[in-house]
Amino acid sequence: MSSTQIDNGSANSAEAKKADMRMNEKKCSWASNMTNSPTVIVMIGLPARGKTYMSKKLTRYLNWIGVPTKVFNLGVYRREAVRAYKSYDFFRHDNEEAMKIRKRCALVALQDVKAYLLVEGGQIAVFDATNTTRERRDLILAFVKENAFKVFFVESVCDDPEVIAANILEVKVSSPDYPERHRERVMGDFLKRIECYKVTYQPLDPDDYDKDLSFIKVMNVGRRFLVNRVQDYIQSKIVYYLMNIHVHSHSIYLCRHGESDHNVEGRIGGDSELSPRGKQFAHALRDFIEEHELSDLKVWTSQLRRTIQTAEELAVPYEQWKILNEIDAGVCEEMTYEMIENAFPEEFALRDQDKYHYRYPGGESYQDLVQRLEPVIMELERQGNVLVICHQAVMRCLLAYFLDKSAEDLPYMKCPLHTILKLTPVAYGCKVEMFYLNVEAVNTHRDRPLDKIPRDSALIHRRNSYTPLSSHDQVKRPRLYSAGNQPWLPLAPTPSALMPEGRQSQESLCEGSDSDSPEETSGCVRF
Repeated sequence: MSSTQIDNGSANSAEAKKADMRMNEKKCSWASNMTNSPTVIVMIGLPARGKTYMSKKLTRYLNWIGVPTKVFNLGVYRREAVRAYKSYDFFRHDNEEAMKIRKRCALVALQDVKAYLLVEGGQIAVFDATNTTRERRDLILAFVKENAFKVFFVESVCDDPEVIAANILEVKVSSPDYPERHRERVMGDFLKRIECYKVTYQPLDPDDYDKDLSFIKVMNVGRRFLVNRVQDYIQSKIVYYLMNIHVHSHSIYLCRHGESDHNVEGRIGGDSELSPRGKQFAHALRDFIEEHELSDLKVWTSQLRRTIQTAEELAVPYEQWKILNEIDAGVCEEMTYEMIENAFPEEFALRDQDKYHYRYPGGESYQDLVQRLEPVIMELERQGNVLVICHQAVMRCLLAYFLDKSAEDLPYMKCPLHTILKLTPVAYGCKVEMFYLNVEAVNTHRDRPLDKIPRDSALIHRRNSYTPLSSHDQVKRPRLYSAGNQPWLPLAPTPSALMPEGRQSQESLCEGSDSDSPEETSGCVRF
């Protein structure tokens, strides 16, 4: 935890320069299209109302969609200042010494918020604290006004005693404040702590005092909402997300389709059918569902044949989602990695340089895929038990959301064939269980290159995402194939076949593409 003291004069000048540098760096980032100024999200609510739960989930979501976000939990600062917590007496409003400590912790945390947003490149800071008094909220409003930040309040209101008790037992018993973990003593002390806050609690007033503020009230863990004066796009995204997360017990099962013919041949993309071992996995998947008695399970697939054929063996209803289709490799569809490296060496190198942002010529990047999959995440947050039969790159993106993985790590997450991952949301994270169904398959994982090109290499400076291919005759091919719509090329037998006639000697088919790659897998490609 850093505490930054900012003086006048030269310190302000240095800080201004750092802020200018930060803004210049952000001009080319995708996230900068979402926010035109840093935003502070301020949590409000009595203890045990799910504020930290929402803060962590919201931060994980915003980082996943590409908006740099960080939580600043005031409890962490308070524990740094007061090493040994004794009892609820610390939170009494008439405990003057404790009140001074708590205010000092808030000021230190706000300075860290300022450093994160102005110096460290952050775009959203979540100030996770009770903030139950108008005095504290006015202090925060003065802070954001002084620094030209936007502010959005999120108030969690809950009067359901069962929900409050469950939250205390699930989260607070394991809190650093209670190292003894004695359930009855923890419950008693924490309920008294809540009463201390109730004495001075001033909820947001949408009709008078707080009518000009931007906020959302979340009542009884999402049963009702009140939204007031949403200012911009990112605030609307926050509202949309908070209105979709439901606190309920459920599990999400993720797996790839059974091994496909293209997997065996080492080709990426396309719409091939299952191999004999892939069909064997589909049978094993049906046995897994029956063995675990997942009778209420919803099954989702993409619209590609290999996922549909896997689901057909389950003998249960399933839904096809086009947005669950594999990452589009563009002109590299149905090629092996060796073919891509020989035909387009620069493209191959660019992908290794920045796999998350690299976009295949005429195709997609992992960043594109994350944006495409956002509706799936929203539905998974709302649903009960779901089995998603998908593809390697798609599964990586979904896993990165639930496991809070960075864009740097996302494209290299291991998602082997014929393996099921069970994800069960818990208090502040996700429990992961892995089931291998004992059906052999090729390994399609491609490790992170050790000789990665430096990020400042000139090779990365090429066309942006919206600049068309350099070829006058851009290669166009259908994304999906069916019996009546065969590929325009058999299986891209030679890289030169992809070149317009007379241009085979051109060093690369397209001159720039900062796009992401299909899903990389070593030796065997995508799914």
